[in-house]
Amino acid sequence: MKNGVINLKTENLLSQVETVRADLNMNPLGVPESVTKAIADNMSQLSVYPDHTTKKLKEAISAYSGAKTDDIIVGGSSYEFVKILCEFTSPKKAILITPGAQNYEKLLSMNGCEIIYYSTPEEEDFTLDIADFISKLSEDIDIIFISNPNGTTSQIIDAESLEFIAKICDGNNITMVVDEEYMDFVDDLESNSAIPLTSEYENVIVLRNTTKFFAVPGLRLAYMITSNPVLKKTLEITGLPFAIGKLVEAAGVAMFTDEKYIAESRELIRTERNLVYSALSTHKSIKLYKPAANFILIRILRDAISAGDVVDYCMPKGLYIRSCADIGGLDNKYIRFCFMNPKQDDLLVNTVLEIV
Repeated sequence: MKNGVINLKTENLLSQVETVRADLNMNPLGVPESVTKAIADNMSQLSVYPDHTTKKLKEAISAYSGAKTDDIIVGGSSYEFVKILCEFTSPKKAILITPGAQNYEKLLSMNGCEIIYYSTPEEEDFTLDIADFISKLSEDIDIIFISNPNGTTSQIIDAESLEFIAKICDGNNITMVVDEEYMDFVDDLESNSAIPLTSEYENVIVLRNTTKFFAVPGLRLAYMITSNPVLKKTLEITGLPFAIGKLVEAAGVAMFTDEKYIAESRELIRTERNLVYSALSTHKSIKLYKPAANFILIRILRDAISAGDVVDYCMPKGLYIRSCADIGGLDNKYIRFCFMNPKQDDLLVNTVLEIV
């Protein structure tokens, strides 16, 4: 997109664009060259046991995220960390916010945990009402999960509101888990992240992974940040002494120190997010929810068109977008897609507007 104006016809773009996986919410720049080089350069390390302290990787993550090195725990996935947290806290009652990515429902249920769903209203653009939300945080709640930015709506909760929630959770002995899967794409992420809260509140735990921003789903690398001494000691004794291998560690150090890739990624997403939003915002057949991450949620206002219709229309053109019909709190009038490179975003916008 250029200057918010779509000046290329869809048919001209079809010959230039192959499959566009706008449903995966991954960085369009793809795997950093620094990562592939690090893996190639460290192939000889396959015969070497990993460093159980992952010292170099934790130092790289610390420099990148601002978290204290001693508060960083590395592993294969956020799902793995939630499994550990369920075993550690044995929660009986949890709160999940809808709509939102609910990847942990199964784990909570398997541990006998009752799940309470807190719904954010569409008429308020799915914005979390902080005052109302904290009114639900009583002593019988053991754990809450906050996806920030929200993994479905792309909405963000500001740091001041997060701290307010953290204080209430602390006073009620509630574990507060903040999943920051998409935080790397956010403008001014340092002032929006919950990582600084982990130093002040032992009950606040932040989860991050590398899948989306660094486009490495096959690598399996995530990290958890907590200052809770009991949790850290428990993991040290019974946790994951060889959670990741030498190649993953080398790749991790490379990606977190690749300042050029990080800067280019954030600039690309910032630009495309603004241009796509601007290009779509004038069309009265859809409603947009202003995105903070690298994807946008859209509501279809035309009665005759469903999310499935839009998905089916886009697919033959090589465009994959996400129907949100199966997401709690939404229905078959919602679609979601991530921001890609300029030509692909032109094609995405043009194609969606052809049918909605």
